[in-house]
Amino acid sequence: MLAVTYHGPRCVRVEENPEPRIQHPNDVVLRVSRAAICGSDLHLYHGYIADTRVGTIFGHEFTGVVEEVGPSVQTLQRGDRVVVPFNIACGTCFFCQRERTSACENTNPLTTIAGGMFGYSHTTGGYQGGQAERVRVPFADVGPMKIPDDLSDEDALFLSDIIPTGYQAAEMGDITPADTVAVFGCGPVGLVAQRCSWLLGARRVIAVDSVGYRLDFARRYNQAETLDFTKVPDVVSVLRDMTDGRGPDVCIDAVGLEASGSALHGLLGKTLMLEAGSPVALNWAIQSVRRGGRVSIVGVYGPPWNLVDVGAVMNKGLTIKAGQCDVKRYMPRLAQHVRKGNIDPRALITHRVPLEAAAEMYRLFAARTDGIIKCVLIPSDAK
Repeated sequence: MLAVTYHGPRCVRVEENPEPRIQHPNDVVLRVSRAAICGSDLHLYHGYIADTRVGTIFGHEFTGVVEEVGPSVQTLQRGDRVVVPFNIACGTCFFCQRERTSACENTNPLTTIAGGMFGYSHTTGGYQGGQAERVRVPFADVGPMKIPDDLSDEDALFLSDIIPTGYQAAEMGDITPADTVAVFGCGPVGLVAQRCSWLLGARRVIAVDSVGYRLDFARRYNQAETLDFTKVPDVVSVLRDMTDGRGPDVCIDAVGLEASGSALHGLLGKTLMLEAGSPVALNWAIQSVRRGGRVSIVGVYGPPWNLVDVGAVMNKGLTIKAGQCDVKRYMPRLAQHVRKGNIDPRALITHRVPLEAAAEMYRLFAARTDGIIKCVLIPSDAK
């Protein structure tokens, strides 16, 4: 089968790989119908996540049709259309019983950092991903959700990651109707976090980025106020000026370790700071949020140290919540939001291409060119 395979920093190839097979009685094998490239995939693509091994098949956002079913699977059968959370969860461990599926103990037992994930590094279990013609799905009775008949695969695709992640980002901000929310990043997760901030009752939403077409999209898609950090001398001061001198009530970091924008970043050199895990967006969030405010972190930070302004966190009395999204618990609720039109997933899709074009799409997405917001990959045998 064809799959998007990692061959080192900035090098992915679409090439033949062995077909996945049932390895455990609770497995299914899906014929992939749609897969997406996520901003988190770029951290792997650039080589900034530890233990990303040559030969890894990327992709943690996908839908598919069940082709093979393990003998212990109870809830799925051949022909079912499903969307699969990026987390792989057992459903029975300490964390899964508390709906914290991102922290599953049994799918990635060699570390205490995170549970298993599709198509990421071996730090998250080394599972092969779904940017492929077929994919093995472990614990098939736990993760996959059948796609309702009234939703297309593209309506359901982003329930695998960016819609739940954006929603959890807003939810972790404990937003009230009096709140101003600043979202750092206008990539797909940031855009969904902006939309979900409105859904949860925000009074104002401010989107911060430097890419013009993404800021335009935030204004059009989310009716957000926008701030281009390259056009102002100091983002923190401007955000305070926009909010009665205090700062936003809630700041969401939807950027993570590849943030740009600080003078230190420029002085020390891009490579050094990115290897350290550039904390620019996170520090801006901490420094600009009002005293006693809330900071929500869904941006990925892979390296072990980040030069974060912890002193400001303590002195300002901030509440910080962070985490990989517990996708499964949000999927039914967010499917309803999609069905009602409160969230329009297909509006985020700017590129639909055959799976074979994935390498070029990675290049465009990494360069933030061609107006790319979200790219969907379509295997040749998808129906």
